[in-house]
Amino acid sequence: MLPDDTFSVDPVEQRPDKPEEACGVFGVYAPGEPVANLAYFGLFALQHRGQESAGIATFEEGDVIHLHKDMGLVSQVFNETKLKDLPGYLAIGHTRYSTTGSSRVVNAQPTLAKSRLGTLALAHNGNLVNTSELRAELAETNHDFATTTDSEAIALAIAEEVNRGNDWVNGAINAFKRCRGAFSLAIGTPDGMIGTRDPNGVRPLVLGTLAQESQDQPLRYVLASETCGLDIIGADYVRDVQPGEMVWITEDGMESIFWAEQPARKLCIFEMIYFARPDSLMHNETLYSYRLRIGRQLASESNIDADIVIAVPDSGVPAAIGFSQTSGIPYAEGLIKNRYVGRTFIQPTQGMREAGIRMKLNPLKDVLAGKRVIIVDDSIVRGTTSRKIVRTLRDAGAIEVHMRISSPPVTHPCFYGIDTDSQDHLIAATKSIDEIAKQIEVDSLQYLSWEGMLAATREDPNEFCSACFTGDYPITIPETIKRSKLMLEKTAH
Repeated sequence: MLPDDTFSVDPVEQRPDKPEEACGVFGVYAPGEPVANLAYFGLFALQHRGQESAGIATFEEGDVIHLHKDMGLVSQVFNETKLKDLPGYLAIGHTRYSTTGSSRVVNAQPTLAKSRLGTLALAHNGNLVNTSELRAELAETNHDFATTTDSEAIALAIAEEVNRGNDWVNGAINAFKRCRGAFSLAIGTPDGMIGTRDPNGVRPLVLGTLAQESQDQPLRYVLASETCGLDIIGADYVRDVQPGEMVWITEDGMESIFWAEQPARKLCIFEMIYFARPDSLMHNETLYSYRLRIGRQLASESNIDADIVIAVPDSGVPAAIGFSQTSGIPYAEGLIKNRYVGRTFIQPTQGMREAGIRMKLNPLKDVLAGKRVIIVDDSIVRGTTSRKIVRTLRDAGAIEVHMRISSPPVTHPCFYGIDTDSQDHLIAATKSIDEIAKQIEVDSLQYLSWEGMLAATREDPNEFCSACFTGDYPITIPETIKRSKLMLEKTAH
């Protein structure tokens, strides 16, 4: 394992020029099945939600818990030998990108917490906005913290409530009511599995079942951040866990409990645009279909002529195809992505840098040469990657480069589980569209309208959080946290 400081936060210019999703969670309650293996494949399908660390905890009868977690991709952290050392009837899995808590192995999940009823294992996707307050409350009751994460605070809060005499269900509910912010959780206990979402449902969580081998066999349940985590193990999608709902899964079946009054749905719109895999289901369709529609909408709002439409692969592909379909401009592959590039600690030579190292994207010169090109991407955060891509296209012979973005300008940071820069590093927070176009060196730039983005969902537009585009945060952010990321003097109006 590489030393912890190898995983320290990169300088701003070295970080990915995209919003980074926080985590993927997975849980499976399936006595008689190799639950660790099922969790491994579930996490493998959710790897896009976090590439820094991975972990699986399993439960055996008699409050025996097994845990393995480490830094790296799922396939790097686990092998057949390690999975055989994780027997049990229930597994909780997690793949992480750090938001609250630094990127070190001690902060990898699942997080364990001991209680009078046994040990619980918790996997969390999201971000609390009252972490400091909750940790202070727990410190007053002599809880020791092993990590710097909000996830540990949730786990310890559940253990504390259980130690006060509550059962797992009531203890968990009491703890959830102490949490403010975004949280989708998969929790294992010696008596059963819990799945829940915060009252706004900012982050997704779905429920599925494994196929029954006989009618007498009890249903075996699966929790996952997205339906692609169900598909990979052959589980059937049942439904979403609802905002403010807790599902309690035991040998007796599943119980649904709504613990929050009048939940207001606020699913993160970036789940629709970029984060979730295009083959995952949301609102009874794949996200590929939604991304085609926003591409079509983008084309209807654009008035540029060109020879070809290309995408920034892979996330820009569906929108680029939709743009092509509506505009009538042919779609082509102009950039080839190396899909096997993970995080590397080997620095290129100076000569490679000067030659324009292209580890992730390489242009097709014969496709681009002499062409007026429209390139479609899902977002621009700082603009550093966009400028490099534009220069690559011009070096390959493109005579015009027009960029179209299938989301509105990102002007505000996220506090709910997406790792975004502070506001002064967001290019659209400090520059006009014309100024951005000049900085990234395109002939023209246009974003999808906020209204078009929401209309394309075909759902109630009030059921989405779009604070990164508007600054309208549905869950109140404490002033001290705001000041850490927002340019308050510039956004007070």
